[in-house]
Amino acid sequence: MIDESTVQQILDAADIVDVVSDFVALKRRGANWVGLCPFHNDRRPSFWVSPAKGLCKCFSCGEGGSPIHFIMKHEQLSFPEALRYLARKYHIEIQEKELTDEEKQAQSEREAMLMLNEWACDYFEKQLHETQSGQDIGLSYFKERGFNDATIKEFRLGYSSEGYDELYKAAVSQGFNPQLLFDVGLCIPDERGGGRDRFRGRVIFPIMNIAGKVIAFGGRTLKKDKNIAKYVNSPESTIYSKRNAIYGLYQAKREISKQDKCFIVEGYADVISMNQAGFKNVIASSGTALTEGHIHLISRYTKNVTEMFDGDAAGIKAAIRGVDMLLKEGLNIKVLPLPPEDDPDSFVRAHSFAEVEEYIKQNETDFIHFKTSVVLKDAQNDPIKRTAAITDVVKSIAIIPDEIARMVYAKECSNLFDMDEQTILRQIKYYSDKYIEQWRKERQLQHAREQRMAGIPQTDETPTDAPHPADGYTGDTDAQQPVQDVPYSKNRSDNVHVQEREVIRLIVNYGMCYLTDTEYEDGTVRPTTVLEYINNELLLDNMSFSDPLYRHTFEIAKQYIDTYYRDLGTFKSQLEVRTQEYITEEMKELGYNELDALDSTALILALEQKEKSVNAKAIARANNELMEYNCGYLMKALCSLDDDPVRQLACELAAENLPQLSKIHTQFAVIVEERDKLIHLVPERLFNWKNAILVQRINDLKSKIAQASPDEQPQLMEQLQGLYATRHKLAAFIGDRVVNPK
Repeated sequence: MIDESTVQQILDAADIVDVVSDFVALKRRGANWVGLCPFHNDRRPSFWVSPAKGLCKCFSCGEGGSPIHFIMKHEQLSFPEALRYLARKYHIEIQEKELTDEEKQAQSEREAMLMLNEWACDYFEKQLHETQSGQDIGLSYFKERGFNDATIKEFRLGYSSEGYDELYKAAVSQGFNPQLLFDVGLCIPDERGGGRDRFRGRVIFPIMNIAGKVIAFGGRTLKKDKNIAKYVNSPESTIYSKRNAIYGLYQAKREISKQDKCFIVEGYADVISMNQAGFKNVIASSGTALTEGHIHLISRYTKNVTEMFDGDAAGIKAAIRGVDMLLKEGLNIKVLPLPPEDDPDSFVRAHSFAEVEEYIKQNETDFIHFKTSVVLKDAQNDPIKRTAAITDVVKSIAIIPDEIARMVYAKECSNLFDMDEQTILRQIKYYSDKYIEQWRKERQLQHAREQRMAGIPQTDETPTDAPHPADGYTGDTDAQQPVQDVPYSKNRSDNVHVQEREVIRLIVNYGMCYLTDTEYEDGTVRPTTVLEYINNELLLDNMSFSDPLYRHTFEIAKQYIDTYYRDLGTFKSQLEVRTQEYITEEMKELGYNELDALDSTALILALEQKEKSVNAKAIARANNELMEYNCGYLMKALCSLDDDPVRQLACELAAENLPQLSKIHTQFAVIVEERDKLIHLVPERLFNWKNAILVQRINDLKSKIAQASPDEQPQLMEQLQGLYATRHKLAAFIGDRVVNPK
């Protein structure tokens, strides 16, 4: 269990831009940052990150939240796991108590698997460096491949001895469940009730996810026996999916984002050798065909991909297969064939960095020239083969999502094949229409399956909510328009619930902001926050939230009042120091320290005037910093709770407030933020809530009157008139005439 002070230290250190940029390539957009959403197949940047609020939000799929919420969702971690992840990232020592047996038993399967793989990775590394067989066999092999010590360490390469069950016994002695060893694929159960090591006698290549966690292993045999598989990989498990894992992406992601380009190669050694040679933006599909999952991962960091493949026939075939997948997902593709006798590993080892760079520059080509040269190679004098080759190229162009790109490639195709451009365009449209129809049928089948699983009667309606890329679709819904959130109590859509949600939204986003001064019964006048003001109003009117989640969130929020005032004193002291430092630095630039050397009265007056200006700016900066602190205090606390429903609600309500300016605004526009209108907004929202409750009571009472006996009706009518009178009094506060409900 992580203690409270460590949790707070982690929350204070976690910077939302820094955390998200480990997984998403971000670009500045005004005061915010924007990138492709990592939670759905985003084609147009719709994922916004707000440093001021410490939040992220996708305005297409709706996902987002605090740094902890982001890590939990992205890495599929529990709350404590996400805290430990951030603690490692920011080098914070975790103070915790030892887990009890019950707590250990309650750890998730995923966490246990990751722990076991991390232990196994350490075990393989020690086998490589600390055993005689590891040094003689494994380390010698890596050295022969040209890998230096730094590279071996960076990629955490290892070795598994020839022993039948050495790892199995070592893991069991450490307390790991034997079944877990079988589940992650480190061992295979044998007929004696024990287990044998899967990777025995092999050098080990750990496979990591983009967070650097070991999710699987690849093992290469060093024997010449043709009956032994050259490579053995971990089987798929809860933590490892071949369709969604890319070798080397953890090491390459920053450089890919920085260069806005990546190279795709085939094997582990190709990645490692190129990385060591200075090409840090290289990844591998690990011998499997590219999948949508792989391409989705790549597209988070760049849209520009170069396939670097072996120059033999098998390599060319694999490259063509990968090109169409990448085109379909809207990436910009180039291909780089190597000499027939080389693969990326051997090529970079035989040439200098400058020579490889020059080779790339001279031989890198776009997909259409490459594919045309390949498909026409044996079809120059055969009309049937030539027709099939042209059709093959046209089909590839037809799956490109961007219409302009399709037009450009159509023109290029026309020139290469010496054909009429309009003929090429008609064929492209023909195949595009076929792709669209195929997609619609697939969507219809998927929709029908979902209806059957949900027990919904079948309909013939075809869903049309997401057009196929070949239909000219180039992005998701407009990133400027946030999606509407579904209320947590889904069976409630009444106005009372709507108004309750608006009040709890104000509490989450502005709960600790100063609102007004309140005079208490003892005659004292104290500043009152938004949360305190709302609490006082509810106590006076004997009101409470009807939604259980809102009520629970409100009660938790109130627990932070005392903590806030204690922390506020510390913050103000630090703010005063920062403000004074700012004034001192600004005055140094103005020559304030040389004031005694000046004789001119005019200059002295000018400096005094500038000093007043600096002080005014310092006060404005301090006030704004205090406002930001107050706005973010409760929101950040609630968004980081180890209480899933409250945290999710807080993250959604906070993300609704991410500022987004229209593209059509000028530098002279005065932007009035919601926080500047709280003095009017908070009372108004409370009155709207009270009014909604009165309307609901009036309607309920009118229903009772319609069903009541003649003897009961006079008393009920008197109650109804009382409610009308109360509602008119409430209207006087709101300032609008209230029309009684019919």
